Amino acid sequence: MKAVICRSPGDLVVEDRPAPSTPPPGWALIAVSHVGICGTDYHIFEGKHPFLAYPRIMGHEVSGTVIEAGEGVDLPVGEPVIINPYLACGKCIACRQGKPNCCVRIEVLGVHRDGAMCERILVPAQNLYPANGLSLADAAAVEFLAIGAHAVRRSLADPGARALVIGAGPIGLGTALFARIAGLDVTLLDMSMERLGFAASELGFATLDASRQSATDLVREATNGEGFDVIFDATGNTQSVQSAFAHVAHGGTLVLVSVVKDDIVFSDPEFHKREMTLIGSRNALRADFDHVAASIRDGAVPLEKLVTHRTTLSDTPRDLARWAREKSGLIKAVIQVG
Repeated sequence: MKAVICRSPGDLVVEDRPAPSTPPPGWALIAVSHVGICGTDYHIFEGKHPFLAYPRIMGHEVSGTVIEAGEGVDLPVGEPVIINPYLACGKCIACRQGKPNCCVRIEVLGVHRDGAMCERILVPAQNLYPANGLSLADAAAVEFLAIGAHAVRRSLADPGARALVIGAGPIGLGTALFARIAGLDVTLLDMSMERLGFAASELGFATLDASRQSATDLVREATNGEGFDVIFDATGNTQSVQSAFAHVAHGGTLVLVSVVKDDIVFSDPEFHKREMTLIGSRNALRADFDHVAASIRDGAVPLEKLVTHRTTLSDTPRDLARWAREKSGLIKAVIQVG
């Protein structure tokens, strides 16, 4: 089969690889249809991922079709599926508590093991969700949107709550969309005028431009000095995360959607006097995938606006390398494989 291999940072090629064999019990062989390109993939290509062994087949935002089902798998051949790329052990404390998204021994396709920028892939049946009428192109977008949907569900915010999403990249935009679907009053903050312009003109969000004025002043003016009821930080920036504590209203919540490598430092008196809630949000659960898929079917998610770039498997080495440098106009890129 054809596969896109990142042999080392900056070295991306299409190679012939042995196709997967007959699936073992509990697994299925999938013909890959579409793969979304994530920020993680760009980081792997650029050598910025701290825990990755090269060479690696990237790709974890995936849709496909069942080719062959292993013993005990109740999925018919030809079934279009959404792939949950978080492979969990099923035995650790997180898995026993129904939280395979933060499994102690989690393996994410395209990161900890080879992913889906290829023509065929073996996947545990428990990680395959029927597309149920979604096009395979749309089904490949479910995973990245589920990250934001999970964060919103974790926040436990009530409809009408004032929400600030910091970071207007794909994950931030997805978080903002599902916060709005949940009935929150959503504002986006970023330092990119281009991203904020897209969020305002194409998606209808209120925005705050932190490139022209300090975020502290912007938040104060937008909330009459009270702060936001719930804040989602989707920047992956240490300084942004630390600053976000000061933007939370008394009694409010800060949800860390992105992850940073550094320690996070904050003022404990400020944290306590607000009686803040601090929440970490990692990956997503089946309920989030189902919610996203249903929202796409209902027309609540404008995927035609979010997917701005497309390519093929053979052109991926050229295009991914270019998009890693040229971000203008780029929201989400998708590879058509099948």
